[in-house]
Order: sequence, then structure tokens, then C-alpha cells
Amino acid sequence: MILVRHELGEVLRERRQDLGLTLRAVARDSSVSFGYLSEVERGSKEASSEVLVNLAGALGLSLGQLMTSVAERVNRAERVTAPVPLPVAENRSDIQAA
Repeated sequence: MILVRHELGEVLRERRQDLGLTLRAVARDSSVSFGYLSEVERGSKEASSEVLVNLAGALGLSLGQLMTSVAERVNRAERVTAPVPLPVAENRSDIQAA
């Protein structure tokens, strides 16, 4: 199952690491506690929209940019986890004839 909070956490972590920032620096710049930010990045907490705006800003993103990145990850994950259709007999007589 795809969880948005997991994808969001991955986007935040990747962006933070790409910028060479520590959890502590982002927590300070976003006014979000270090522990809470860590939990959001791990996908174990769901952040409010206010927290997301602060985190996005600390990472040099708008909320829209952050959410677009999350949506892209969700779309990718959906393509990878989509069920594969299997051939199915037209009717029961096809199965019995085989």
C-alpha cells in the first residue's frame, strides 16, 4: 500500500540531503522540533499543512513544489505496484473444455 506520508518523508529527506543540510538545521529554520521532523521524514507522522509550509520554506521550496514532488513519487509507486492483468477464460465452458 502506498502511503503519502512515506512518500512525503522521502521527498523531504532527499531534498534536505541534496542541499547538504542536517536535520537540526532544517528543524531550526522551519521551527519544527528535531524529533518531529525526524518522524515526518521516516513517514511515521503526518504533518499539518502549516508544518509542511514551514518545512518547504526551509528547504527552498513552495508548498506547491513540495506537493508536486510527492505526487510524482506516488504516481511512480502506483505504476510499479499496479496489478498485472492475467488472462481469464471467457466463460466456465472454456475452463471445463481445457
